[in-house]
Amino acid sequence: MMMMLSDDCLVECKIDDDSDEYDDREEEQITTPPPPPEFASKVPTPAPKPPTPSTAPATPTPTHTPTSTRTPSPTLPVNRDPHGINQHLKVEVSDVLAEPATPHSIDRVWLHSVVGFEKTRIWTYRCLSLLFAVPLALLCGISLAILACLHVWFVVPCIQLSTTFLPCMRSLCMCGVNVFITPFCTSLALCCSQIAVTLSNKDCHQMRDKETA
Repeated sequence: MMMMLSDDCLVECKIDDDSDEYDDREEEQITTPPPPPEFASKVPTPAPKPPTPSTAPATPTPTHTPTSTRTPSPTLPVNRDPHGINQHLKVEVSDVLAEPATPHSIDRVWLHSVVGFEKTRIWTYRCLSLLFAVPLALLCGISLAILACLHVWFVVPCIQLSTTFLPCMRSLCMCGVNVFITPFCTSLALCCSQIAVTLSNKDCHQMRDKETA
């Protein structure tokens, strides 16, 4: 079946051999007319879909909330003897008071004795430490400070000076001994080496008689 084309579908094209006009014509943008309604597709163009909202939950904006008042956590006991120099003073009731199985006191008596021992030990120590802890701590601090000061400014300098000057003194002493004492002792030894002691028989008998008497 043949279909007739209308004049609107025809496009006039001029052919020219001139290269300049051909180049100008290539540079121009050629607009193509829309196709005729007979050749147009009868399927309607789908409309653009609207953007679908994201299904991710919206992140809530951080709002400044007042900080709630928290109860302070109980503080851990401080280790007052980190080096364990007074471990031998950890005395319990069982280290002092102990009842064997046969002689047994009344339960109330034993309970009150244990409680009295613990309370007396604790409160006596607290009262004595209240009276003497601060003065004795000050005395220990003063003694340690005096000892440190003497050690830094007197003992160590004396030791260092001694180790510095003792080699010089040793050299001087060795020179004095070699120059004066050694020749004198050598001469005295040579003089005394010429002395000879002889004993007669009479002297020997007299010595024997004295020993027997």
